[in-house]
Amino acid sequence: MIRELAAQYRKATKGQRTRLIEQLQTLCGYNRSYAARALRAAATTESATPRAVRPGRGRKPMYGAAAKAALTACWAILNFPTGKRLHPFLPELVERLEAHGELHLEPAVRDQLVQMSAASIDRFLAAERRRLEVKGRSGTKPGTLLKQQIPVRTWAEWDDATHPGFLEIDLVSHDGGAARGEFAWTLDLVDILTGWTETVALPNKARKWVIEALDAQLSRFPFPIRGIDSDNGSEFINHHLLTWCESHHITFTRSRAYHKNDGCYVEQKNWSVVRRFVGYLRYEGAEQVQWLNDLYATLRLYTNFFQPLQKAVAKERRGARTYRRYDQAQPPYQRVMALPDTLVSSTQKAALKAQYASLNPAAIRRDLLRLQNRLWDRIPSEDPQEVPL
Repeated sequence: MIRELAAQYRKATKGQRTRLIEQLQTLCGYNRSYAARALRAAATTESATPRAVRPGRGRKPMYGAAAKAALTACWAILNFPTGKRLHPFLPELVERLEAHGELHLEPAVRDQLVQMSAASIDRFLAAERRRLEVKGRSGTKPGTLLKQQIPVRTWAEWDDATHPGFLEIDLVSHDGGAARGEFAWTLDLVDILTGWTETVALPNKARKWVIEALDAQLSRFPFPIRGIDSDNGSEFINHHLLTWCESHHITFTRSRAYHKNDGCYVEQKNWSVVRRFVGYLRYEGAEQVQWLNDLYATLRLYTNFFQPLQKAVAKERRGARTYRRYDQAQPPYQRVMALPDTLVSSTQKAALKAQYASLNPAAIRRDLLRLQNRLWDRIPSEDPQEVPL
């Protein structure tokens, strides 16, 4: 009834509106004030047309499309790190890429790029980020020799190392999921303090190859080796390795049996360096071992000079949750250069600095892709697996 009268009320004169109000009073028993408000409200609602809603002005975007495109390129060159790892190294990376002619940015775009926060980096890259979680196999069996002569080291004892040269070592199998016959292995060596990582492929895990590989790796680290820690596999727990360590005045320790976290640094590199770049295929024979070592020769430059890493500096338990605090992400190269000359000589630092200046991260990335393609294209696999590059 009110809607019918409201249609007349909209078109009525003042006198006619008075009579419509009185009519509504009579029909519904409303008082005059309420009847007038009801008719006015109904008439206004029915006659109103939707008003275009103008979007709010909001905040002007801080980063343009060019800066986001450059960010994506830098992110890909560094193998898709998180924002917290990429952010501190981004200005240095941009400088290196521009120096080698790989990146050409307007000054305003460069300023936008290097000023991005870690949160903004993660937000811009969220749509493109891909993850692949694959669990590996150990491939080693417990040794039975000399355990009583080799001290046990727990995960915490070298955690606060103030000197470089204390390494965790491990072997990664390349059996392709079928541990039969002879197949290649990778010896992984990681410095606890700086994160400096070296890898070398072996024809098998015989003690002879392990000792020869350790001899070759001594000169690759930019500091003297002071100690090595291994798991309890028989390829490590033997007279040959113990004698080798004693002859080089190197401390030799082993982790506790069934305590995988005692070797947490090298276990992490087994995935982020070895598995992520060579995958889970089966490699065997001298030629394929050489292909692996060709790739590792380039990968060591990529990992040690251009892969920022974070180290946990504090851990606090609050109730059922554990909170960790990490230092600023830096590549192993920068961590080595920050050490005093008493630990890393000025001559060694000068050589590293000259080598770093000559390296083009984008070219190294392309070389890695080429070597990976050569490795995977020539090796048949019954169950090929895609591994993020």
